Parts: sequence; structure tokens; C-alpha cells
Amino acid sequence: MSDSQLSLLFGGDFSVGKDSATYLEGVNDLLDSADVRMFQLEEPYTKELLESAGPYKVTSVLDPIIGKVDLVTLSGNHFYDYGETGVHDTIEWCHDNGIVCVGGGSTAEEARQPGFFEKDGVRIGVLAWNVIGSKYTFATPNRGGTNGLQFTRAWVPESQLDQTTKQLRIEFDTHSLKEPVEFSEKFWGHNYLEPSALLQMADDIRAAKAQCDVLIAYYHMGYVHQPVIVNDWECLIAHMAIDAGADAVTASHSHVAHGVEVYRDAPIFYGLNNFVMWVPQLSPNFKGKIPGDKDSGNEEWIKARVKRFGFVPDPEYPTYPFHPESVYCPVAKFIIEKDADGAHIAQTRMVLMKTEKSGIPYVHGQDEAGRETLNYMQSITQKAGLNAVFDWDGDEVIVHD
Repeated sequence: MSDSQLSLLFGGDFSVGKDSATYLEGVNDLLDSADVRMFQLEEPYTKELLESAGPYKVTSVLDPIIGKVDLVTLSGNHFYDYGETGVHDTIEWCHDNGIVCVGGGSTAEEARQPGFFEKDGVRIGVLAWNVIGSKYTFATPNRGGTNGLQFTRAWVPESQLDQTTKQLRIEFDTHSLKEPVEFSEKFWGHNYLEPSALLQMADDIRAAKAQCDVLIAYYHMGYVHQPVIVNDWECLIAHMAIDAGADAVTASHSHVAHGVEVYRDAPIFYGLNNFVMWVPQLSPNFKGKIPGDKDSGNEEWIKARVKRFGFVPDPEYPTYPFHPESVYCPVAKFIIEKDADGAHIAQTRMVLMKTEKSGIPYVHGQDEAGRETLNYMQSITQKAGLNAVFDWDGDEVIVHD
């Protein structure tokens, strides 16, 4: 890396608990090698033990990442799990340890604000949104939470959906909007983004870009636990962000990787999957082993989760009970080059990780696991109809169109 360049890593969802330092073993060198480090902090943490939070959701378990991350996004659907206490304590812990946080706040106005991190004269900005809800997690003028991208939820009859993609498919409409319609069948919920929210999003991106050299737009979105699928509205959001001035778009939430696109020379990572995740309470073998935790009695949810998402977590991954394909975990890497006008993203790369049965993700280059992971990223990108092309360069992958 020359003196005129910086490397920026952006990882997916991050959550740790018991023996948290152990789960960083596979990513420590990667984090230490980069100039700027970012990821999505998936859950809130509290300073003191709460009855609803359990012993592994206190801020002290985050101590191993001090000095290894520069900015975290807080716009996930779990950010309000522990109410105002979780919001306040998580933000305070970030501030106390020199970590910029964005996408969550004590009020809606605070949650909307961009976060900035400066390194070697380059000012990098990030804006973050929760796109999938629940709306209970969205901050309000008087209550904390995430920076929600507002939507209207509609319930669509199953017969009017494409059964492969679950996307709305109405070939003709004979009903008057002024008359009620009765359907005696199953319904699927769909979120329809509010036009005013999209316009506000674009305004916020333009304003943030005017304050920094490089701007990244992060979205907590994605069809959870479902490989390949990238919804049209995800593409719309990402394209609007770049049109408004964002230099790159990243996303996570689906807990499985989604494909990559290059739009107007800007990279879009539609699903970074997990960075480091420790969630034993979702394993089929979990029997309430975390006393006091809100998930200790969640046997029924474990069963419902299997039925809802269509996969049975592998019991050999006791702390990583996700879709079988979620073991492939890409990390976005941006090479930022200084220029006469400030700085720009000169190259987009991808670092490949694979999570082992231990729950620990390890970085791979051109070894068997690395090639397997790259093949997976190529496959899901092509199946989703996205245009990114991947080429090896040493043990990393160059992303282009």
C-alpha cells in the first residue's frame, strides 16, 4: 500500500458473548492489517447485568474489539431489544472507546446523523438505515432506536405472488380501490417504501457527501436466511444512494451472503452476511443454557424458525445456527486513493472468509476454502442477475464489472 492509499474494510453482522476474544482469532490479523475498519454491530449491550439481557450481553464482552474497529453501524432490527438502556449503553460504550457509531440514536434526529472517521487526511463518512423493521425499532422524536427507512406494510394474497421469488405478480386488477375485497387464502407481508422516505434518504446522502471525501451508505436489509434473492426495491435503494452521491453501498441482515453489483462504477454489496456471530440460543441443541437471558425459553421459537425459514441448523455448529450456505462470509475492502480533490475509491476488493464448526471465521486466499467461497459468490451473483466480476489478485479478489 503506497503512502497515497488507504485500505478500508467493511464487514457484515457482528455479535459476541462468552469467550468473545476466542471468536476474533480468525479476523484479528485482517483487522490489524487495514487502515480503517467497520462492521454492523448486530445487538445492543448494557453496562450492567439485566434480567432480560443475560450475562453475555454486557458491554465488557466487546472489549476485545477496542482498537480493532473504527466505526460500527447500529441500524439493525435488534438494536432496541433492551429498550432505552441498551441504546444508551451501547452508544456510550462506543464513544468511551473512540469508536464512531451511526444509524442508531437516542432520538430519530440523532439516529439520522452521518458518522465520520478521518485517517491520514482522508475523511470517510457513513450513513446507515434499518430498512426491514420492525418499526418498533425505529427511533422517534422522543425515543431511541434505529434510523428507519419508513415503509408501508401490505398483506398480499399468496395467489398473487410469484411462487419462486415471492414477489408481487398481478397480471390484471379488476377490483375497485374503493371497495373491500375478500380473500380466503394465505397472505404474505410486503413492505413498500415511502416515497418521502426515499427522497429524504437522497437528501441526507447529498448533505453527508458534501462533508467528506468518501461516503458509504449501509442498509440493514435482505431476504433473511434465503440465498440468491435480491429484491428489486433493494436495487432501487442502492442505485438511488449512488445517484445521490454515495461512493459505495453495503448491506447485511440476511445472515447469508448475497450478490455484488457495480453500478455507475460504484460497488454494491447486497449481503455481507456475518462477520463474527455468536448466537447459541438459536441452536436446536440450546436448552436455556444462558440463565436470565430473554431467549432462554425459546424452544418454541427454534421450532418455528425452522418452519418459517425452511432449514434446520446444523447441530455441529452450536454457536452458529444459520443456513448451511451462511458459512461463506465476504468482507468488502475498498482501496482509497488520495487525489487533488481529496480522495476516491480507486479499487474494490473482497476478502474471503469461511466460518468453521467452532463458530470462528477464518480468512482464506487461494486455498481450497477460499476457492470454494469465491465460487459461491460468483454463483449467487450470477443467479441474482447482477453484473460483478471477480478476479484473483494474490489472496484477495478484485471486484469490477
